[in-house]
Amino acid sequence: MALFNPLKLGNITIANRIGMSALTRNRSTDTVPNEVMQKYYVQRAAGGTGLIVTEGTLITRQGTEWPQAPGIWDKAQVAGWKKITDAVHETGGKIYCQLWHLGRVSHPEAPQQIAAGVPVYAPSAIPARGGKFRFLPGRPGYVTPTEIPDPTVIIAQFKQAAINAKAAGFDGVELHGANGYIVAQFLDSTANKRTDKWGGSPENRARFALETLKALVEVWGPNVSMKISPAGGYNDVGMPLQETIETFGYLLREADKLGLSYIALMRYGAALDPEFDGKKRATQHDVVGTFSPYLEKTHIFVNCEVTPVEAEELVSSGTAAGVFFGFPYVTHPDVARRIAAGKPLDNVPNVAHLYGAEGVDPAIGYVDYKEAVY
Repeated sequence: MALFNPLKLGNITIANRIGMSALTRNRSTDTVPNEVMQKYYVQRAAGGTGLIVTEGTLITRQGTEWPQAPGIWDKAQVAGWKKITDAVHETGGKIYCQLWHLGRVSHPEAPQQIAAGVPVYAPSAIPARGGKFRFLPGRPGYVTPTEIPDPTVIIAQFKQAAINAKAAGFDGVELHGANGYIVAQFLDSTANKRTDKWGGSPENRARFALETLKALVEVWGPNVSMKISPAGGYNDVGMPLQETIETFGYLLREADKLGLSYIALMRYGAALDPEFDGKKRATQHDVVGTFSPYLEKTHIFVNCEVTPVEAEELVSSGTAAGVFFGFPYVTHPDVARRIAAGKPLDNVPNVAHLYGAEGVDPAIGYVDYKEAVY
């Protein structure tokens, strides 16, 4: 199977073309990676995964909807991640850190945002619709953010997070440019109404993503990647099709010049397409077919609802260098081994514990799924 051929990514080689995409699991200890997280990642590395990308990892203290999301801005977090990367490497696995800034989808009343002592920052003072901060009284939604005075300050935070990720022993970093978070907010004309060099034209709206990638490359060289979701929808982003093509086309043409290890293209996913005022938010189109031509040098990974059969077709045809599986990894630590052996992905998810549950052992629904008999 072409899916199980090795692949050179930057200056590392992964054993196969199967990646585990970032999956928020909300299990850290006050933003510090812990032992149960180590077990989770080691299980999935031992299950034959070519490349693991961590859950979204906060580059600075922010008021996320997931209060136990991990960070990588201080020494305790770096030490916690180092235990995980060392253990993953002992199994022969490879692991990237996904670098994450929420932008406007933080909440000012979240304890971490209060502790940060700064407002919720975004490209423009435009609130996203939706949100549900379950741990706050009344389960409030998103609020109007404060416009970022100087975006280079956030870029510097991304660069420092990349430096910290290197100290933590990762093999590379992935810039989270998808799903309506800060990079996507800068790209999207419905979230970014700036009139300076960071807004307006597609070139200006792509500036934040490109300058951030350049900063990460300064730290990591070719072991830098980016995930994008041009179809939009999630967290209230999405542009008309022609504007989407112009914006993301420019972004990818320029990113292709930076020597990145890969770009992950997220296809349209119905589960990530909210409805507002009786209308679906996303701009449905063929993301892979539309944007692949803009990447001549950079490996393409396809993400979102890929089946094992389709994964093999994507790689064997040359459409993609690799694929990412997301939700199957929640319930199957051994996705890659199952695919290789022709075993089904048939573990039943414990949805109630997808993000953990207060007062419940964090291992439940996290590291307690069975492997197949080979």
